[in-house]
Amino acid sequence: MYSLKKLAVHWRTIVVVLVPLVLLPLAIPGSREARCGFVVLVMSAFWMTEAVPLPVTSLLPVVLFPLLGVLGTEQVCINYLKETNMMFIGGLIVAIAVENCNLHKRIALRTILTVGTSPRRLMLGFMCTTCILSMWISNTATTAMMVPIVQAVIDELKAQKDRERKPSQLVAVADSEEASGGFDHETRRKSIIVKKESKDLKDFKDLKEVPEAVDVENLQQRPDQETICYYLGVAYASNLGGAGTLTGTGTNLTFKGIYDSVFPDSEGINFASWMIFCIPLTIVNILAAWLWLQFLFMGLCRKQKKMVMTEEQAQQVRQVIRKKYDELGPMTFHEASTLVLFIALVLMWFFREPEFIPGWAEFISDVEIQDATPAMLIVFLMFVLPSNLSFLNPNSTGVSPSILHWKLVHEKVPWGIVLLLGGGFAMAEASKQSGLSTLIGQDLLVLKALPLPLILVIICTATCFLTEVSSNTAIANIVLPVLAEMAVAMKIHPLYFMMPATLCCTYAFMLPVATPPNAIVMAASNMKTTDMMKAGFGMNIICLIILCLSYTTLGVTIYDLHNFPEWAHLPNATAAA
Repeated sequence: MYSLKKLAVHWRTIVVVLVPLVLLPLAIPGSREARCGFVVLVMSAFWMTEAVPLPVTSLLPVVLFPLLGVLGTEQVCINYLKETNMMFIGGLIVAIAVENCNLHKRIALRTILTVGTSPRRLMLGFMCTTCILSMWISNTATTAMMVPIVQAVIDELKAQKDRERKPSQLVAVADSEEASGGFDHETRRKSIIVKKESKDLKDFKDLKEVPEAVDVENLQQRPDQETICYYLGVAYASNLGGAGTLTGTGTNLTFKGIYDSVFPDSEGINFASWMIFCIPLTIVNILAAWLWLQFLFMGLCRKQKKMVMTEEQAQQVRQVIRKKYDELGPMTFHEASTLVLFIALVLMWFFREPEFIPGWAEFISDVEIQDATPAMLIVFLMFVLPSNLSFLNPNSTGVSPSILHWKLVHEKVPWGIVLLLGGGFAMAEASKQSGLSTLIGQDLLVLKALPLPLILVIICTATCFLTEVSSNTAIANIVLPVLAEMAVAMKIHPLYFMMPATLCCTYAFMLPVATPPNAIVMAASNMKTTDMMKAGFGMNIICLIILCLSYTTLGVTIYDLHNFPEWAHLPNATAAA
């Protein structure tokens, strides 16, 4: 027993050693496809178990593909900083600038004040604000910013309820029970302690029902149903909002990079074409999440006393939010400059190639301009333009600082995600060049006998629940190249499988380890894992239903998925050659 426990402590070492040894017959001796498959399986195992840090695993292609004769070193390394990576870095730096000047807090607090302060409206305000912000800045940063705001509002509501209680009436009830012989002096003392110290009195409707031993500390920390509802709403909105834009989460950019790499002659997916489908889908998902959480925790179809907020309570909540907003002070030149540059970037991304009208890129140059170019233009301007107007003061002797400085960017950019994207792109390129993707695609032809909507449901369901126990970006890197070749082998538009699977990578609602927003709200609220699993399982099913229905109707129409495009033949032919 002791030896088993000791081995369990070193499970990472066991995985790192055993996985390559078990898969070694694929590589020695083996065809080029088998050697590529060896690397893909080893990386997949390391990514899914996280036995090695994800960015470190992403460096394996630079070592293994050249040594095994799959791709040359130059061919591998060039995939680590493609246009998609540069777009990702540019979007991250702009998001850091928004966070640095507290512009995201101003937007959040103003939105909540506008929506209203009744419990249902307050929850909708939290979710809408989180969703909008998570489209542009990281889901983790958005959740971390919203949690203190949610906590302040909840604390004020509880404090207001505590002020409304009258301890003298409570003691009088206890004294009358003792006089009538209801319980002894010791039980009376415990009851009064619990009643005074507990923040949640629903479990003790009658003093006679107080148990002999009460863990008052745990009772104080236990969140009520309304608190769980608010916190889960923020986590769900953060995950769903990231799917709304192409730069909202790493999985979306992973999809774009793999799609452009496997199908270089395709029309591609740009910022505008992604939003045309995903923004309406996100709105529907947010409303569904709002209704689901109310049904589960607040009572959607029944009137509950706890859901009725008095005018005094509503006024107190407004004052708390207003106070936090006033603490930000008037909008500074720094915030205004950042806001203008941010809006300019979004407009340039959207109108670069909107498809329904000619894009601005067509009138500027005869070479292809992609989304990384406007992103890096705005980043450059943020390092050049001043954050204040002190330089206009003739008495000023100092130099006006720029909107951004490199030290902040160096500390906050998650460079590991850049490596993770690059490792996935290198793996996809090696699979294509070695012919492994073609081989897998041919083997998956057996699924052609099933109806297309059923295949889509199977793929989405498997991806959705796989991402609960592994990194979203890692799952996308593993699944998307296979789906690309599967679609080619079945003569189906590649977007039919790849885009829904990408969106399902963000539907991680069940476990705190599934995504950082879940872990943040879990720690902040002290909710039980069972609460998150119960709500998250239902949310997974709801989002899967909405996605499959909308994609097989609206998505098929928007992206013209009825026909198999000619450019989809090219990667297959290249790999075969």
